[in-house]
Amino acid sequence: MLVLASASPRRRELLRLIEPEFEALAVDLDERAITAPTPAALVEKLAAAKAAAAAALRPGAVVLGCDTVVDLDGRVLGKPADRREAEEMLRALSGRSHLVHTGVCVIRDGVPHTLVETTRVFFSPISEEEIAAYTATDEPYDKAGGYAVQGGAARFVCRIEGCYFNVMGLPVSALYRLLRSLER
Repeated sequence: MLVLASASPRRRELLRLIEPEFEALAVDLDERAITAPTPAALVEKLAAAKAAAAAALRPGAVVLGCDTVVDLDGRVLGKPADRREAEEMLRALSGRSHLVHTGVCVIRDGVPHTLVETTRVFFSPISEEEIAAYTATDEPYDKAGGYAVQGGAARFVCRIEGCYFNVMGLPVSALYRLLRSLER
């Protein structure tokens, strides 16, 4: 049985594309206590920590941990704490490109297997009115970078280089290949 160390409805939805049967298990982890020299290294460490926490609760299971951040010029944009922070993030992303990194860790038989998938996302310029309208919704507040590519922020995204699903929080193809390699 596969255990997903996440409460994210988006990750559950995406994981069902490759594995219909799994258990979703939210883990208690102080993510602020984990640091790394780069945003990509940070998501790899966070994914491994989440997987390890779930593996401790479900010994013998195959466990999947994930974490996603938006990387703007080496600066991590996580989930905005409030409307002001969400507005600042969208202003910073407006008319620019940024990277979205998702770290994935699969623990099988006590051995961690990790990967980091990176996607470049390009935003069109966003007006103050558009920022105000978007941040008035509930959508930005539980998403890295303060936006949901699969939601209302789709109107701001003019181009993507890499995995679309990675921007949603789970690099489906890369994870599928990793899980297949572990079956051998």
